[in-house]
Amino acid sequence: AAPRRAANPPNAMGPFTSAASVAVLAAAAIISLNVSPVAAAVHPYADDYFYSVGDAFIFRGGREGLFESKSEAVNEFGAVAKGIANGKSYIRFSKVQFFRPQEVADEYNGAVGQDTGLVQAVVFEVNDRNRIGYLTGDGVTRRYCCTKELVEKTRCFPGRLIVQPKPGNEDWPWQTDIYFSENQTVAYAVDEAVTIESTGMYYLWFVICDPNLAGVSVSGQTTWKNPGGYLPGMMSFNLPFFGVMSLLYLVLGAVWMVAFIKNWRSVMQLQYCITAVVALGMIEMSIWYFDYVNFNSTGFRPYGTTIFAVLVSSARKTVSRSLVLVVSMGYGVVRPTLGGLTKKVVSLSAAYFIATATLDVMTNVGAIDDLTSSARIFLVLPVAVLDAVFILWIFTALSKTLAQLQARRQSAKLDLYRRFTNTLAISVVVSVAWIGYEMWFKVSDAFNEKWETDWITAAFWHLLSLGINTVICTLWRPTDAATQFAYSELDALDDWDEEGAALGGGGVAMSNVGQGKGGPRGPPPTTDVFALDDEESEVGKME
Repeated sequence: AAPRRAANPPNAMGPFTSAASVAVLAAAAIISLNVSPVAAAVHPYADDYFYSVGDAFIFRGGREGLFESKSEAVNEFGAVAKGIANGKSYIRFSKVQFFRPQEVADEYNGAVGQDTGLVQAVVFEVNDRNRIGYLTGDGVTRRYCCTKELVEKTRCFPGRLIVQPKPGNEDWPWQTDIYFSENQTVAYAVDEAVTIESTGMYYLWFVICDPNLAGVSVSGQTTWKNPGGYLPGMMSFNLPFFGVMSLLYLVLGAVWMVAFIKNWRSVMQLQYCITAVVALGMIEMSIWYFDYVNFNSTGFRPYGTTIFAVLVSSARKTVSRSLVLVVSMGYGVVRPTLGGLTKKVVSLSAAYFIATATLDVMTNVGAIDDLTSSARIFLVLPVAVLDAVFILWIFTALSKTLAQLQARRQSAKLDLYRRFTNTLAISVVVSVAWIGYEMWFKVSDAFNEKWETDWITAAFWHLLSLGINTVICTLWRPTDAATQFAYSELDALDDWDEEGAALGGGGVAMSNVGQGKGGPRGPPPTTDVFALDDEESEVGKME
């Protein structure tokens, strides 16, 4: 029998080259989005205006999960405790100021020594939300400002926010008053800190009940700190999680590179693509870890670092899905190129990169509670649709590849792809079940009362991706016989006697290729030679 020649295209990265070029252009477009710098633990206010809510004007100053402080955040001298991981948990006001229009202030030119306007700040835990305001008899309308009619029902003070104290703690929800004096246009809040006495999801509202102050704006900032640092409660578990993920990817990368270097002469073009995916995973996990370390230490997320982390994450997701797709098509094993399908793969990958990068940028760059539910659904929908396209195409391609291998009687490759198919089938079933859980979680947690476990919903997908990458690295691990497993130009002409072939040690190995017990054998039963153009032509010939 003539010696087999593995068909190795000049470009080892194959279909990923064009995708990378498109991804660079898409990344440049996404970076140009007008997104505010990230400052989730430090909430800045820059001349922001109040919104009309019912009978009041409200500015929502922030919302974050905070853990219980181990001790008072403010010492006996009124100073906030220094340090980061000092066990203190608080919300601190810094240079918070309120501005009213000059024409409104001029109305009080003769009000010497009088308070002429009131802004109230209130901090409450999500489970105390019904203590803010008064729900009227229709069960729908909520009144926030006290009137004479509501004094008897709520024991409130006319013209002020209705706050019903918590039983056993008359000082909670926490309140403070900020007054405009005489004809001044600026009112200053006291720089103070609110100690967090119990773990929960906390809200800060600034409320005005005087219609004459509807045009008031606010500037300054508030700092929200947890006992272990500035990382918001909903993100606090991401720090150790990405630390562990970085180590897991480092181990996977080290094992893969040892096998890669040891068998570098037998490396297939597909294994270069796998190397790129593993490398992207290592980089992504490391960047996220150090991003959260910096965030926890400073309370700020550098714009450039976060954008870079988001783009690397989006690139890893895109390349991982593209890798699974081209593997399912038999790239490098059944076919040397994707032929006419290359443009379709690149187009789908580019569209997915843009969709997922946009979602991740808007989610991670900016205050963590900026996105409304409708905006999040609008951004998630394209990603979900493209994921469905990937899944449908992957299993369609796998079906055709399995049929092709069975027709060629290439039992070793067929066994390999059956294992791969089983892995993907299990991952899809688990993914669908998890999506159902996520939907239930979001629907049943409209007020983020389960914020301490919210991180798990995103962590699952990182773990699933790592699992699939590990399976691919195991099945397509570089071995001495890897070139025999690669696509051969004589695949469709030679007789394959692979009954004795085995997947040694998780890698791919073949033995006695093209020979039986009696030496070289004759031509195989009549089978059409598969074309290299696209799957449609291949299936047509196979049929």
